[in-house]
Amino acid sequence: MAEDSLSDYAGKILKKGRISFGDVQRLQRDVLPDGIRSREEAELLLDLDRRVEKSDAAWGRCLAVIIVDFVVWGERPTGVVDEDTACWLSATLAGQDGLAGKRARLIVREIVEEAQAFENDALLAIADLGRASHNARRAEATALLNADA
Repeated sequence: MAEDSLSDYAGKILKKGRISFGDVQRLQRDVLPDGIRSREEAELLLDLDRRVEKSDAAWGRCLAVIIVDFVVWGERPTGVVDEDTACWLSATLAGQDGLAGKRARLIVREIVEEAQAFENDALLAIADLGRASHNARRAEATALLNADA
């Protein structure tokens, strides 16, 4: 079976206005069986998440797994989140709000758990998402960095 285009998939979802469990399965099986291959694809999925108000519970977990897999294992060097990638992800996720904001925080938590290392201030860049104050963000990121050392 030929892979469906991610942009066609997104267009169909936007037209329906919701993401069903079947849509999640089709994404994993037919559209992205090997995961995403570029930042543009990641941005398309995150934009889809922002724009669709109703989604099956499986969507949030699927989205997190796909994005984490790309950021941690798809970008080079594998297992390491560099500062450029972290800044890109932070900027991309920064517009998430409401339920989508919870997904953004899930993605960040999963990356912090799965990554083997963070270059320079990469952890600070992604830890800045969804925190109450600048000082609290710095203290938490520093604690995470110290725990990994």
